[in-house]
Amino acid sequence: MRTPAPEHRPVALTIAGSDSGGGAGIQADLATMAAHGVFGTSAITAVTAQHTRGVESSHVLPVEEVAAQLEAVTDDFAVGAAKTGMLATTAVIETVAERAREFEFPLVVDPVMVATSGDRLLEPEAERAYEDLLGAATLATPNADEAEVLTGIAVTDDETAREAGEAILETGVDAVLVKGGHVPGERVRDTLVTAETVRAFEHPRVGTDATHGSGCALAAAIAARLATDEPLEVAVEGATDFLARAVRYAYDVGEGHGAVNHMVPLRNEAAREPTAEEVQAIVDRFVAADVSALVPEVGMNVAGATPYAESVAETAAVEGRITNTLSGVRPNRGVRFGASSHVARFLLSAREFVPDLRFAVNCRFDADVEDALEALAWPVAEYDRGEQPAEVRDTEGSTMGWGARRAFADRDDPPVAVVDRGEVGKEALVKLVAADPETLVDRTLALEREVTR
Repeated sequence: MRTPAPEHRPVALTIAGSDSGGGAGIQADLATMAAHGVFGTSAITAVTAQHTRGVESSHVLPVEEVAAQLEAVTDDFAVGAAKTGMLATTAVIETVAERAREFEFPLVVDPVMVATSGDRLLEPEAERAYEDLLGAATLATPNADEAEVLTGIAVTDDETAREAGEAILETGVDAVLVKGGHVPGERVRDTLVTAETVRAFEHPRVGTDATHGSGCALAAAIAARLATDEPLEVAVEGATDFLARAVRYAYDVGEGHGAVNHMVPLRNEAAREPTAEEVQAIVDRFVAADVSALVPEVGMNVAGATPYAESVAETAAVEGRITNTLSGVRPNRGVRFGASSHVARFLLSAREFVPDLRFAVNCRFDADVEDALEALAWPVAEYDRGEQPAEVRDTEGSTMGWGARRAFADRDDPPVAVVDRGEVGKEALVKLVAADPETLVDRTLALEREVTR
């Protein structure tokens, strides 16, 4: 018989409806809590028959059953935080509000009032009942439409978001996060309003309709972080970062628009070690093949991004680069995350246009390499540093992003190689990119063979 090794985890509670399609409701909440390392419990308010195309039917549970679930969970578990989602009726909202007054833990209220179509989901009595629930809450997370229902203020910019947040504070809630996803613009700004401060959390808008469950996931992420004793502002910042990535890498499931990817942080973290190993394997292949003909004066580097990488810290590369020696090419040091800036920034920028790209290498570029690229007949793009706008040239680290946009934007056939002809003080280079390590190796060795033919 083995000795048990139980694990202690913070506990969070979701009070919401069930989504049979799995993208929203308690299914999304529990997945999000698990992704944050928190044990999730639930009190189901309604059962819905829905999928990625819409809701077919719904059934609200009797308030006695909702109350019984809340009693069962809070009586047994050391709940660290809770969140509400779909509460459906006046009676359910009132029941939850009554219980919430006894909670000794933070409560996040996502006031589900308006459908994606813009239709109101609740009768006026239920909307008014939310005011009592908000009075017992730590944080409210209305979107622009819900904030307007609660306050009569149309949220169209930072100022009206602040005004709506301040009006909702009058219910007694400690803080309000007015979500900006429904407000047009190239960037999404979520505005956190408290009695003392106003802070906006900004992220680039993702061009997707696969946002089903985004509100549920955000509130659940905040609740999970509060359950781990994070301060409110820190929890909101982390949760909005989480949601931005979950939306960009949404699940492509069903025949509709799909759903946000609640497992992104877990899967990305799990991929770190395999990614570093793949970069090391590429380097070993280059050393064995002696690709010295392709090593530029500044040195060669290989960058590998985790599947959901959004920063240089999530790309593995050779520390100190790969250089020519009397006995062939050698890496200066080992592979670690964050070791590359140049190649990593270029790879991350290229992923904005071709998200499947995960690996890149920089190589020497001269007339021989140019002839070899032409012979290989690969799709090739290039950019001219002389055409950089002044704001790009004057901003440290921005050339790679600008160059990637020039190379990858508005192309039906993404390039395999991107040429940077350099300028005074900047060596000419060509960068090869690929979705997997084997393809990157094959392309690099094919270029080396053509150059040395």
